[in-house]
Amino acid sequence: MSEDQELTAVARFLFEAGTLKNTKRSGWWMAGVKDPESVADHSWRTSLIASIIAQMEGADPARAALLAVWHDSQETRTGDVNHLGKKYTQGGPDPRAITADQVAGMPEGLADAIRAVVGEYEAKESPEAVCARDADKFECMIQGIEYRAQGYAHAQRWIDNSRSRITTKSGQALADAVLETGSLDWLRAALGETMH
Repeated sequence: MSEDQELTAVARFLFEAGTLKNTKRSGWWMAGVKDPESVADHSWRTSLIASIIAQMEGADPARAALLAVWHDSQETRTGDVNHLGKKYTQGGPDPRAITADQVAGMPEGLADAIRAVVGEYEAKESPEAVCARDADKFECMIQGIEYRAQGYAHAQRWIDNSRSRITTKSGQALADAVLETGSLDWLRAALGETMH
Protein backbone atom coordinates (compact mmCIF):
# COMPACT_ATOMS: atom_id res chain seq x y z
CA MET A 1 0.00 0.00 0.00
CA SER A 2 1.36 3.44 -0.87
CA GLU A 3 1.87 6.26 1.60
CA ASP A 4 -0.91 8.22 -0.14
CA GLN A 5 -3.31 5.31 0.33
CA GLU A 6 -2.36 5.04 4.02
CA LEU A 7 -2.93 8.76 4.57
CA THR A 8 -6.25 8.50 2.76
CA ALA A 9 -7.26 5.76 5.21
CA VAL A 10 -6.42 8.11 8.11
CA ALA A 11 -8.37 10.93 6.45
CA ARG A 12 -11.42 8.69 6.03
CA PHE A 13 -11.24 7.73 9.70
CA LEU A 14 -11.13 11.40 10.76
CA PHE A 15 -14.39 12.02 8.89
CA GLU A 16 -15.81 8.82 10.40
CA ALA A 17 -14.84 9.99 13.91
CA GLY A 18 -16.75 13.22 13.31
CA THR A 19 -20.01 11.28 13.14
CA LEU A 20 -19.74 10.80 16.92
CA LYS A 21 -20.67 14.48 17.29
CA ASN A 22 -24.12 13.51 15.95
CA THR A 23 -24.46 10.07 17.55
CA LYS A 24 -26.75 10.39 20.58
CA ARG A 25 -26.22 8.43 23.78
CA SER A 26 -29.35 6.28 23.49
CA GLY A 27 -29.74 5.23 27.12
CA TRP A 28 -30.86 8.73 28.04
CA TRP A 29 -33.98 8.35 25.90
CA MET A 30 -35.21 5.81 28.46
CA ALA A 31 -34.88 8.52 31.11
CA GLY A 32 -37.07 10.77 28.97
CA VAL A 33 -34.26 13.04 27.72
CA LYS A 34 -35.45 14.23 24.31
CA ASP A 35 -32.10 15.50 23.00
CA PRO A 36 -29.35 13.65 24.88
CA GLU A 37 -25.64 14.32 24.72
CA SER A 38 -23.62 12.91 21.84
CA VAL A 39 -20.96 10.22 22.14
CA ALA A 40 -18.37 12.92 21.37
CA ASP A 41 -19.72 15.10 24.21
CA HIS A 42 -19.47 12.14 26.58
CA SER A 43 -15.98 11.14 25.39
CA TRP A 44 -14.55 14.64 25.84
CA ARG A 45 -15.59 14.98 29.47
CA THR A 46 -14.71 11.34 30.15
CA SER A 47 -11.16 12.09 28.98
CA LEU A 48 -10.94 15.12 31.24
CA ILE A 49 -12.24 13.13 34.22
CA ALA A 50 -9.86 10.25 33.44
CA SER A 51 -6.89 12.61 33.60
CA ILE A 52 -8.06 13.95 36.96
CA ILE A 53 -8.72 10.55 38.53
CA ALA A 54 -5.41 9.20 37.19
CA GLN A 55 -3.49 12.14 38.65
CA MET A 56 -5.19 11.59 42.02
CA GLU A 57 -4.46 7.84 41.83
CA GLY A 58 -0.80 8.28 40.92
CA ALA A 59 -1.31 6.88 37.41
CA ASP A 60 -0.37 8.55 34.12
CA PRO A 61 -3.05 11.19 33.45
CA ALA A 62 -2.14 11.62 29.78
CA ARG A 63 -2.37 7.87 29.16
CA ALA A 64 -5.71 7.62 31.00
CA ALA A 65 -7.09 10.52 28.94
CA LEU A 66 -5.89 8.85 25.73
CA LEU A 67 -7.64 5.60 26.65
CA ALA A 68 -10.81 7.50 27.49
CA VAL A 69 -10.87 9.50 24.27
CA TRP A 70 -10.79 6.26 22.26
CA HIS A 71 -13.14 4.23 24.50
CA ASP A 72 -16.30 4.73 22.40
CA SER A 73 -14.68 5.39 19.01
CA GLN A 74 -16.17 2.16 17.69
CA GLU A 75 -19.67 3.60 18.00
CA THR A 76 -19.19 5.23 14.59
CA ARG A 77 -20.03 1.79 13.23
CA THR A 78 -22.48 0.44 15.80
CA GLY A 79 -24.19 3.51 17.20
CA ASP A 80 -24.51 3.76 20.96
CA VAL A 81 -25.63 0.35 22.20
CA ASN A 82 -27.12 0.93 25.66
CA HIS A 83 -27.20 -1.67 28.42
CA LEU A 84 -30.64 -2.97 27.46
CA GLY A 85 -29.54 -3.41 23.85
CA LYS A 86 -26.42 -5.29 24.95
CA LYS A 87 -28.69 -7.83 26.63
CA TYR A 88 -29.79 -8.93 23.16
CA THR A 89 -26.37 -8.88 21.50
CA GLN A 90 -24.35 -11.04 23.92
CA GLY A 91 -22.75 -8.00 25.59
CA GLY A 92 -22.41 -5.96 22.43
CA PRO A 93 -19.91 -5.97 19.60
CA ASP A 94 -16.19 -6.47 20.29
CA PRO A 95 -14.55 -3.01 20.31
CA ARG A 96 -11.18 -4.53 19.39
CA ALA A 97 -12.57 -6.12 16.21
CA ILE A 98 -14.28 -2.88 15.19
CA THR A 99 -11.09 -0.91 15.83
CA ALA A 100 -9.11 -3.36 13.69
CA ASP A 101 -11.51 -2.68 10.82
CA GLN A 102 -11.39 1.08 11.40
CA VAL A 103 -7.58 1.25 11.22
CA ALA A 104 -7.17 -1.13 8.27
CA GLY A 105 -5.05 0.53 5.65
CA MET A 106 -3.53 3.12 7.98
CA PRO A 107 0.24 3.28 8.43
CA GLU A 108 1.11 0.13 10.40
CA GLY A 109 2.75 1.95 13.33
CA LEU A 110 -0.33 4.16 13.76
CA ALA A 111 -2.75 1.25 13.40
CA ASP A 112 -0.76 -0.77 15.97
CA ALA A 113 -0.82 2.13 18.43
CA ILE A 114 -4.58 2.62 18.12
CA ARG A 115 -5.27 -1.11 18.49
CA ALA A 116 -3.04 -1.13 21.58
CA VAL A 117 -4.92 1.78 23.18
CA VAL A 118 -8.30 0.13 22.65
CA GLY A 119 -6.92 -3.24 23.75
CA GLU A 120 -5.53 -1.75 26.96
CA TYR A 121 -8.86 -0.09 27.78
CA GLU A 122 -10.78 -3.31 27.10
CA ALA A 123 -8.34 -5.45 29.15
CA LYS A 124 -9.26 -3.39 32.25
CA GLU A 125 -5.89 -4.17 33.89
CA SER A 126 -3.56 -1.16 33.78
CA PRO A 127 -4.01 1.60 36.37
CA GLU A 128 -4.76 3.99 33.51
CA ALA A 129 -7.45 1.70 32.09
CA VAL A 130 -9.06 1.40 35.52
CA CYS A 131 -9.06 5.20 35.84
CA ALA A 132 -10.47 5.64 32.32
CA ARG A 133 -13.22 3.10 32.99
CA ASP A 134 -14.06 4.87 36.25
CA ALA A 135 -14.19 8.12 34.30
CA ASP A 136 -16.72 6.59 31.88
CA LYS A 137 -19.04 5.77 34.80
CA PHE A 138 -18.29 9.08 36.52
CA GLU A 139 -19.20 11.07 33.41
CA CYS A 140 -22.50 9.22 33.12
CA MET A 141 -23.19 10.01 36.79
CA ILE A 142 -22.47 13.71 36.42
CA GLN A 143 -24.50 13.91 33.19
CA GLY A 144 -27.36 12.28 35.07
CA ILE A 145 -27.10 14.93 37.78
CA GLU A 146 -27.30 17.63 35.12
CA TYR A 147 -30.31 15.98 33.46
CA ARG A 148 -32.02 15.57 36.84
CA ALA A 149 -31.50 19.31 37.47
CA GLN A 150 -33.24 19.93 34.13
CA GLY A 151 -36.28 18.03 35.38
CA TYR A 152 -35.58 14.48 34.19
CA ALA A 153 -36.34 12.65 37.45
CA HIS A 154 -35.69 9.22 35.90
CA ALA A 155 -32.01 10.15 35.49
CA GLN A 156 -31.62 9.17 39.16
CA ARG A 157 -31.31 5.52 38.09
CA TRP A 158 -28.23 6.41 35.98
CA ILE A 159 -26.76 8.47 38.82
CA ASP A 160 -27.12 5.63 41.32
CA ASN A 161 -25.95 2.85 38.98
CA SER A 162 -22.95 4.83 37.74
CA ARG A 163 -21.87 5.83 41.25
CA SER A 164 -22.00 2.20 42.41
CA ARG A 165 -19.66 1.12 39.57
CA ILE A 166 -16.80 3.53 40.33
CA THR A 167 -13.95 1.49 41.82
CA THR A 168 -10.94 3.73 42.53
CA LYS A 169 -10.61 5.38 45.92
CA SER A 170 -10.07 8.80 44.30
CA GLY A 171 -12.98 8.32 41.91
CA GLN A 172 -15.29 7.38 44.76
CA ALA A 173 -14.25 10.34 46.91
CA LEU A 174 -14.60 12.75 44.01
CA ALA A 175 -17.99 11.26 43.08
CA ASP A 176 -19.20 11.84 46.63
CA ALA A 177 -18.04 15.47 46.42
CA VAL A 178 -19.88 15.89 43.10
CA LEU A 179 -23.05 14.44 44.63
CA GLU A 180 -22.85 17.09 47.36
CA THR A 181 -22.27 19.94 44.88
CA GLY A 182 -24.94 21.77 42.91
CA SER A 183 -24.54 21.70 39.13
CA LEU A 184 -24.37 25.52 39.06
CA ASP A 185 -22.25 26.01 42.18
CA TRP A 186 -19.26 26.63 39.89
CA LEU A 187 -21.03 29.66 38.40
CA ARG A 188 -22.01 31.05 41.79
CA ALA A 189 -18.41 30.69 43.00
CA ALA A 190 -17.03 32.33 39.84
CA LEU A 191 -19.40 35.28 40.35
CA GLY A 192 -18.46 35.58 44.01
CA GLU A 193 -21.99 34.81 45.20
CA THR A 194 -22.55 33.49 48.70
CA MET A 195 -23.30 29.78 48.80
CA HIS A 196 -26.24 28.63 50.92
